[in-house]
Amino acid sequence: MLPEKKKFEGAWNVLENKEERFERDIETSLTNEGGWESVAFKDTSYDPQLGLDVSVLLSFIRETQPKAWKRYEKVYRNDADTKFIKRFNEEVNAHGLLHVLRKGIKDRGVSFKVVYFRPVSSLSYENIKQFEANRFQCIRQFAYSNKNRNTIDMVLAVNGIPLVALELKNQYTGQNVEHAKVQFENGRDPSEIVFQFNKRFLVYFAVDHFEVYMTTKLEKNKTYFLPFNQGSNGAGEVGGKGNPHNTDGYPTAYLWEQVLHRNQLMDIIERFMNFEVKKNILIFPRYHQLDVVNKLVQDVAEHGSGKNYLIQHSAGSGKSNSIAWLAYHLASLHDRENTPIYSSIIIVTDRTVLDRQLQDTITSFEHTTGQVETIGDNKSSQDLKNAINDKKKIIITTLQKFPVIYQEVDAVEGRRFAIIVDEAHSSQTGRSAQKLKQALADKEASLKEYQEIEEDIENQTLDDQDQLVQTLLSQGQHHNLSFFAFTATPKEKTIEMFGTKQADGSFRPFHIYSMRQAIEEEFILDVLKNYMTYKTSYRIAKEIEENPELPKTEAVRAIARYQSFHPWVLRQKTEVMVEQFREVTKKAIGGRAKAMIVTPSRLHAVRYMKEFKAYIKEKGYSDLDVLVAFSGTVTDDDKEYTESNMNITKDGERVKENQLKETFHSDDFNLLIVAEKYQTGFDEPLLHTMFVDKKLRGVKAVQTLSRLNRTMQGKKDTFILDFVNTEEEILEAFQPFYEVTTLKEEVNLNLIYDTQSKLRKFALYNDDDIAQVMKLVKQAQKKQDERLLGRMSSLFKPVIQRYEDLPEDTQYEFRVTLRNFGKWYNYVAQLDRTFDMELLEENIYTSYLLKFIPKEKREKVDIADKVKLEYYKLQKDFEGEIMLVAESEEGGELKHPEEFNANVKPVEERDSLEEIIYRINERFPDDFSPQDRVIVETLHKAFTQEVDAKIVNMAKNNSQEMFENSLFKDVFLDRVMDEYTKNSEAYQRLIGSDDSYFKTVYAFIAADVYKTLRSEV
Repeated sequence: MLPEKKKFEGAWNVLENKEERFERDIETSLTNEGGWESVAFKDTSYDPQLGLDVSVLLSFIRETQPKAWKRYEKVYRNDADTKFIKRFNEEVNAHGLLHVLRKGIKDRGVSFKVVYFRPVSSLSYENIKQFEANRFQCIRQFAYSNKNRNTIDMVLAVNGIPLVALELKNQYTGQNVEHAKVQFENGRDPSEIVFQFNKRFLVYFAVDHFEVYMTTKLEKNKTYFLPFNQGSNGAGEVGGKGNPHNTDGYPTAYLWEQVLHRNQLMDIIERFMNFEVKKNILIFPRYHQLDVVNKLVQDVAEHGSGKNYLIQHSAGSGKSNSIAWLAYHLASLHDRENTPIYSSIIIVTDRTVLDRQLQDTITSFEHTTGQVETIGDNKSSQDLKNAINDKKKIIITTLQKFPVIYQEVDAVEGRRFAIIVDEAHSSQTGRSAQKLKQALADKEASLKEYQEIEEDIENQTLDDQDQLVQTLLSQGQHHNLSFFAFTATPKEKTIEMFGTKQADGSFRPFHIYSMRQAIEEEFILDVLKNYMTYKTSYRIAKEIEENPELPKTEAVRAIARYQSFHPWVLRQKTEVMVEQFREVTKKAIGGRAKAMIVTPSRLHAVRYMKEFKAYIKEKGYSDLDVLVAFSGTVTDDDKEYTESNMNITKDGERVKENQLKETFHSDDFNLLIVAEKYQTGFDEPLLHTMFVDKKLRGVKAVQTLSRLNRTMQGKKDTFILDFVNTEEEILEAFQPFYEVTTLKEEVNLNLIYDTQSKLRKFALYNDDDIAQVMKLVKQAQKKQDERLLGRMSSLFKPVIQRYEDLPEDTQYEFRVTLRNFGKWYNYVAQLDRTFDMELLEENIYTSYLLKFIPKEKREKVDIADKVKLEYYKLQKDFEGEIMLVAESEEGGELKHPEEFNANVKPVEERDSLEEIIYRINERFPDDFSPQDRVIVETLHKAFTQEVDAKIVNMAKNNSQEMFENSLFKDVFLDRVMDEYTKNSEAYQRLIGSDDSYFKTVYAFIAADVYKTLRSEV
């Protein structure tokens, strides 16, 4: 054999046979760099029955807390060691190991710490010394049991308590992370003391060269492992599952080099891990959560307050926990002089009901008693003001509470605030968000900047400035405010306001956990995997002899509305949805799956609710029941409907609005019809199917359809049936948010001046008009009298008269330009401190003016008695997966408008009803068959327009059940035969072999005829 060949074979044998090499490499890193001491298992005094190294634990206690131990020995004398371990186990059994590690134990008035955590500041030498006194031991081949000779590859123990277990697999030996997971599941008995939940080990890692998985609870084959990987392109970057290539070592080296470094691990135990009582689970941060908190904290520590951060984390990222952990870390963050960086951390959420999980997580940590204030629905804006002024450390509230108190917050000179925005979107760029800044901005600091520009107010104090100057001072970014904005679907304004500016002028998020990665790691389901679209075709016919001229746009809208509300259309869609639910959805998630029906309006929701109820009753489906969700009151057929009076339980009880989520989650209901409710922020893992009958675009489409993506045991897929949107439209909506959403360039701030110039060209008002109104506005800030409001209104009257003299198309252009000016001013003002008093005054003036502008006059068109639905066809158009594109270069790039145009609409044209109908029908292919003819309308009119006294008598003197099930049947069949002789093709399907179609038409006609005739007698 050649020497070179022999040498290479020897090297290969070393790689193949030395599987302990992987262990040794990890151990070397942990001991040389990670702060751990390597200890051979044979040199420990580990007791398998106790799951502890008692000698190490007691030695730590005696050395670090000698006075307490001396007192303890006086109480128990020679039994002190035994009693201590007994008390330790009692506390662990009662409260869990995590609690004992954080809070310590207490026995007969003597308190002990079983570990010491790192101090948040470096001032306390004593606390640093205590942390260094912990015994950090790395033990390989850990023989955990006296029942067998099994060993765990590596264990990390602190003060004799085993906390972290690692099973390591080496690809060179033909094994990988899946073998490690199986070893934990099948080879480790959860009844052993060391594996009992929250008693000893807090986390278990399955590791190979390429991947890491983690769990906190061993339950045999029910053990649930979570991926603990960085992502294919590294943490916080765009990518999918897995880990990137590592030029310096193993792709999984981040686990032992970063996460298991003793400082980081102890921080995780102290300030990340959380025990959820209701679910009986221990939460260990996923890698992207740990990474985003660490990176944000490091950046703030380096740069201080005053920066904004955008965190684009997908649904399924564990956002509530990430926010809680970030808040807790920021609350204790100190600068180089060991001064807290922030006075208060304010968590702002758009949710009406604040996330209970978020509150529970924050308040579970140590040192926060009395320092976490929640301003929920049961508290007022005054409570929020008090919490800020009382310097509460962490405040949780809604954005809506800020406008009320922005003038009342005490001076905040020298105080700094971290504002964490939950689900940031365009609401953060409007007036409420601006008021939030006004409430918290350090106006003294801003005044100095203002004084440099405006010399004439240099010697005035802030108290002498009116509200206008205060508004100016709160604009733009402030050194004392840091915003941390979390969202899965950032819009252009959100990216510019909170994103990080790049060298090329573009903006991007500070940290990313993409929808792609969340799907690939199976934290959420891909809602576009099973998508079905239906195409609707219809033909309208003129019902009257006359041919009136109508406004074209309004007439087309009216006909579309007529079609969408047509009873037969609602009936056909209801049938498709219910039968699809029974065929597909009912079998999913062990028969517990639920569906949501998304409707375009509250009236649609009410009509659909009636139709679903009627269809389910008619078919005798005892396993289906439906709820509806809409706000306020809807009037239909002179009857008022509310959510609560339409939602009735099986026991006949009304379902209150605050009970609806819980009621829907129960086994009694499986369908939920919604109109602008529960399309965002609704978390129901049993939701499997969505029926969409509403146009969805952009962010709204992503947020609505993503209600389905929550995972749970037994939920393998989702299903969407869409009556309105096309496959291409949904792809266009989702693609920008699949990986990372960026902004090409910042908005041109000077566009606001262009819009201002456009407004002035209408010559409706001038500087003098603005000055007169502003004089009254300033007067109102000091004192109002009974005439002031009237005087202000009078000033706007001439302007409104000039407006009304304009042509209709010019009025439209002015209205849109006026709205654009206000909308963009509020946005631009937060991006930069313009310190332009004239622009601010014009914004205030135009905001008042807009309230006086008469609403657009629309000619109402009633076509109910002028047209009829002649043909209607509902057919499947697409079925399959809508494929999102990974690594699309411009897929997620958004752009600002280059100018704020009014997009002037043309003058409303009028056309004949015949021509309008012709244009509508022209959109659909002429492929209707006789079976597509809507014969119910003809039959309904046959019974209700030429009233037969015999039928009226039947309706008047009998119940609906008697009328439908018996009396009306023969009369109906006779009339059908009469119509059949006139048009056999149209009625062929009705009297043919399709019994279900006949029953559907009969039930539809019988119920409606009974209702119509009863109302007329």
